[in-house]
Amino acid sequence: MRYDGRENDQLRPVNIIPGFLMHPAGSVLIQMGNTKVICTASVEEKTAAHLKGTGQGWVTAEYAMLPGSTATRKKRDSSRGKVDGRSTEIQRLIGRALRSVVDMEKMGELSLWIDCDVIQADGGTRTASITGAYVAMMLAFRRMKAMGMISEIPVRNAVAAVSVGIVDGQIRLDLPYEEDSRAEVDMNVVMTEAGELIEVQGTGEAHPFTRGQMDEMLALAEKGCMALYAVQRQALEAFEEEAPLEAEAPGSGEAKEKQEEESLTVVAATQNQHKLKEMRAIMEPFGMKVISQKEAGLENVDVEEDGKTFEENSYKKAREIMALSGRIAIADDSGLAVEALNGAPGVYSARFAGTDKDDDANNQKLLSLLEDEENRRAKFVSVVTMVYPDGRVLAARGECPGHLLRELRGDQGFGYDPMFVPEGFEETFGQLSSQVKNRISHRARALSRLEALLREEAGKER
Repeated sequence: MRYDGRENDQLRPVNIIPGFLMHPAGSVLIQMGNTKVICTASVEEKTAAHLKGTGQGWVTAEYAMLPGSTATRKKRDSSRGKVDGRSTEIQRLIGRALRSVVDMEKMGELSLWIDCDVIQADGGTRTASITGAYVAMMLAFRRMKAMGMISEIPVRNAVAAVSVGIVDGQIRLDLPYEEDSRAEVDMNVVMTEAGELIEVQGTGEAHPFTRGQMDEMLALAEKGCMALYAVQRQALEAFEEEAPLEAEAPGSGEAKEKQEEESLTVVAATQNQHKLKEMRAIMEPFGMKVISQKEAGLENVDVEEDGKTFEENSYKKAREIMALSGRIAIADDSGLAVEALNGAPGVYSARFAGTDKDDDANNQKLLSLLEDEENRRAKFVSVVTMVYPDGRVLAARGECPGHLLRELRGDQGFGYDPMFVPEGFEETFGQLSSQVKNRISHRARALSRLEALLREEAGKER
């Protein structure tokens, strides 16, 4: 246990407040533990000098730590007459991270200035800046689209960043200053929601580190970033509900109708109404119309799930429903993996007690097996596969870590939801609202990755 009570693989509490300032096109306050950064995005109606006449836009960043952000007053750059080397390095990192996910040809000759001002520092200011800056940038692009400055939001993927390191011989996620200042190994990882690396900054402060340790740190950083993407989505969705900018755009009604006409019709390879409801709620914002097997005329088709992995079962179901329907098919295979049971029940989650899809029996068996077990760590796993009639296959995996209670609480979910508490929450999946669950669930994370793969496919076709 760390000094702040976290496990080694846990983020500090994260909160992103969108629309924090009234004047910028986009702004947020991001809080990661005791680190607080104001990120703003401002539009300039001209591109960078080296891009003038090319039709391309530009995204750049500036970073600063305000005088009161540290225990001893930090001098302003303006009073020193120059930007210090550390700030220069960080603002270049922020700019590179954001530009890597923006199609600047779709911006036209406009510039987006991202300013990240640290108002309180307790480690991880550069990673918090990148994570918050992405949300500020998205808010700015939404406003630009609503004003008719751009025809579409030119962002290919979400981006976030997090620190990892080795402290006291242990690999830890999201280091506060107390750990960062004495870390044997310090690393910052910037990556996209599709799992692609943008930048890795790793330093052996006290001694070299091995390739195996680096792989462990990257895996832990990916887990942290997946949690951060969920917070980013939640902030963007919350702001859109409060101030739906898209409604202000000229001709937005026509655009919406066109989008609905062009949306993909996908057959969901499941008889489970709970899963179908989750898929629809999660995928509709991605422009996909999900229909049930019944609506596709396949009500009585039940594909046998005899694979040894989630990937095998997910692919088999999607392939068979695609072959029968002649349409794109999407299938999910998911389950609960309990650390103390070496990953069980896993692919047998629905029939763990021997009676297929008997939630009560499954829950009681699991509670009984873990009755004397102190290690309650578990994770929900989902693998979503989409199979096209032309043979293309897209697959994505999502995980939601958490722990299991010794009793059942709530009746909002299904399966093992009433005993599973997701990381960062105090309520079970059986108590959380469907809106919250659809943002953070294993299935939501898998579908989010799938959506990123779909964007890549669309880019290749163009």
